[in-house]
Amino acid sequence: MLENNYTMPNEFIFVGFTDYLPLRVTLFLVFFIVYTLTVLGNMGLIILVNVNSSLQTPMYYFLRNLSFLDISYSTAIAPKMLMNFLASRKSISTYGCALQMFFLACFADAECLILAAMAYDRYAAVCNPLLYSTLSRRVCICFIVLAYLSGSMTSVVHVCLTFRLPFCSSNVVSHFFCDIPPLMALSCADTHINELLLFVLCGFIQTSTFVVIFISYLCILITVLSFKSSGGRSKTFSTGASHLIAVTLFYGTLLFMYLRPTTRYSLDTDKVVSVFYTDVFPMFNPIIYSFRNKDVKNALEKLLERYWTFK
Repeated sequence: MLENNYTMPNEFIFVGFTDYLPLRVTLFLVFFIVYTLTVLGNMGLIILVNVNSSLQTPMYYFLRNLSFLDISYSTAIAPKMLMNFLASRKSISTYGCALQMFFLACFADAECLILAAMAYDRYAAVCNPLLYSTLSRRVCICFIVLAYLSGSMTSVVHVCLTFRLPFCSSNVVSHFFCDIPPLMALSCADTHINELLLFVLCGFIQTSTFVVIFISYLCILITVLSFKSSGGRSKTFSTGASHLIAVTLFYGTLLFMYLRPTTRYSLDTDKVVSVFYTDVFPMFNPIIYSFRNKDVKNALEKLLERYWTFK
């Protein structure tokens, strides 16, 4: 319960990674390159899917939205982080902190649901082609809308409950962005309700979507092994391998971050892990889908050939 004389701080101060200026400049350059590649790679994939008629299928509609999410939650973190690398005072306003937390939680939860939709899409394409033919654009849009609505609702709950806590001990956040666990660590009130809802909501979304992905790919594996043609098996494995790589990287970090007992939180370790799912993995997704997927590679080659011919 909030104390009557408690006042919400006007800003939060990030500890960041280091106070050593040469190292901060080096990190700025590294993460600026990572963020630039993230935006260019994902924007390129979105444009490629939009302009190529052979990629107008449910899988690539989901992939386009996945790229949008990667740009979005990377942008929620990276610009402020880059500014703070060069700033003498690494601060963020309370409202800015709340918005950053909202967008990160919303986009991360939405990405879990879209990855599950992509796995179901692969299951339908491989195991039940008749069902796959009924997956219209309208059905895909419903999946996408559900993902964004679910992400928005859960993030509103987290933000409202987190910013109702009294931060009366300090406004110094041992992190480089506004995440839920480091902010709860600043509160001088009981945070058991917050911790329980974090575990339940994140646990439900992450676990349920992971189960959908696991079952989908288990069914795909069983079906593929029954193929008589080795060429058919290799093509299907190639198509699904990129998705599995992205899922493994993304879920590994999220499960580590939000489904641990609170007594095992280590803010220093969390900072390192957070770098991967907020900055590094969004850069890898277009690389994974481009170099592991023959359809995307062929579409890119045709686009480049058309460009050089026109030029």
